[in-house]
Amino acid sequence: MKDQYDTKGSYVTEGQEFKRDTNYITDRILADPEAEWPVESGRYRLIAARACPWANRTMIVRRLLGLEDAISIGMPGPTHDKRSWTFDLDEDGRDPVLGIERLQEAYFARFPDYPRGITVPAIVDIPSGAVVTNDYNQITLDLSSQWREHHRPGAPELYPEHLRAEMDPLIKLIFTEVNNGVYRCGFAGSQEAYESAFTRLFDALDTLEDRLESRRFLMGETITEVDVRLFTTLVRFDAVYYSHFKCNRQRLVDFPNLWAYARDLFQTPGFGDTVDFVQIKQHYFIVHTDINPTQIVPVGPDLSGWLSEHGRDERFGGSPFGEGTPPGPPSAHDSVDPAHTAEAWIS
Repeated sequence: MKDQYDTKGSYVTEGQEFKRDTNYITDRILADPEAEWPVESGRYRLIAARACPWANRTMIVRRLLGLEDAISIGMPGPTHDKRSWTFDLDEDGRDPVLGIERLQEAYFARFPDYPRGITVPAIVDIPSGAVVTNDYNQITLDLSSQWREHHRPGAPELYPEHLRAEMDPLIKLIFTEVNNGVYRCGFAGSQEAYESAFTRLFDALDTLEDRLESRRFLMGETITEVDVRLFTTLVRFDAVYYSHFKCNRQRLVDFPNLWAYARDLFQTPGFGDTVDFVQIKQHYFIVHTDINPTQIVPVGPDLSGWLSEHGRDERFGGSPFGEGTPPGPPSAHDSVDPAHTAEAWIS
């Protein structure tokens, strides 16, 4: 039996349906000075590769909430081996704050015999050099709820209490059927498993397409956590998932509402300015050698459409930040290489 490994340490066995390993380090950083891991500006470092959709969501939320000064960020390069993500983009191949070459070192500093995948995003305690959590589902929720003291003025309310009863089922749908659904297609171990995954994915996308017919964002007139979670899959869809993961009933650009919605988000500060299309493509097409043994990275598709008019502001009104304000421009350290952006496709 042959195993194929995905970017989060999960695998699929030939002939079977893809199963994601969802056992993570579930420690939380809390707004409680007596907690094992208390909120403390400057103490923690977020490790998040631009290529990874799960990590990308933490980068977006950190930007939207203005937590750049409170939580520093380290960014591994787009490729990794079975051992770990590496800091190959940094000088001397080491994270300049943690001083490590591989993220694996931070996991082993906490758990010397850590048996699972070395995944991003991960939050590392700088004084000890040990990983605190890699629970990507909870990390962004805690950035919203536990780090309020460090939010910028005008930061959005991404997980408002009065909407959670409606949001939580939508979060579950987006994770199981879309975020994970594209992987279920790409890592299917049989034709039957692939076709089942394919149907589930596009049924969910059709449901979201219908929902966005009558509202600007998934919860109404302003952005929330669910928009962040859907966006990181949508922004990778045509560039990677359509071809690489065989999610090819139709492209994102063929969904009128989803495509306009995705462009609306992409052009909102904090979303598109975190997206590195070159690293995204390099990651999937180079790392997944079972799917793409030649490791050839496609040149296309043309990405300039991400900057085209979406018309959803005129159609629905509202504002991404409601009564708040957008974040300022990213710092030089947080900025994407201009050659890796949608603007690079405009001649």
